[in-house]
Amino acid sequence: MFVRSAGERDLAAVRTLLVETWHTTYDAIYGHERVTEITNDWHSIASLRSRLRRPRSEFLVADDGATIGGMAYAAESTDPSLAVLHQLYVLPRFQRQGIGTTLLHEIEDSFPEARRVRLEVEEANAPALRFYAAHGFRCSGEPALCGGETFAIPALVLEKPLD
Repeated sequence: MFVRSAGERDLAAVRTLLVETWHTTYDAIYGHERVTEITNDWHSIASLRSRLRRPRSEFLVADDGATIGGMAYAAESTDPSLAVLHQLYVLPRFQRQGIGTTLLHEIEDSFPEARRVRLEVEEANAPALRFYAAHGFRCSGEPALCGGETFAIPALVLEKPLD
C-alpha cells in the first residue's frame, strides 16, 4: 500500500472502511445499533467532505490501487505546535501489516511546526491503546468524552512529543 492525500473520489471508500472498522471494533462495546448511529453521523460523506476541505489539515489514505486499506486525518490546533490526530483506521484484514504505522508517520511529518501530537482513544479499545503506546504516546490528562452529549464516548487523551 502507498500513502497519498485523499480526494473527493475516495470518500465513499473511506466511509466503507470506517463503517466496517467501527463495527468490528465497537459492536461488542456499544452494540450494533449505536455504532451504526455513530458512523452515520461521524462518517457520513458530508462529514468526510468537510474534513477534506478543512484548512491546515491532512487527510490521507493507504491505497494499493484496488482497495483503500487505511486512512488518517489530523489537523493543526489553534496552537500550531500541536497537531491533533482525529482518525487513524485500518481495515481489519490489513491490520498488523505496518499500514497504521506508515499513516501515523506521514501525519507526524505533515505538520512541521508541531512539537507534539494529541489524540483521543476509546479506553476500551485495547489494541489501539497498545498501538499508540508502542509509538510513544502517553496519557496526557483527564479522560474526555468524544461526540459531546449526543454520543458521550469515554476516551483517554494521549500525547506524543515530536522530535
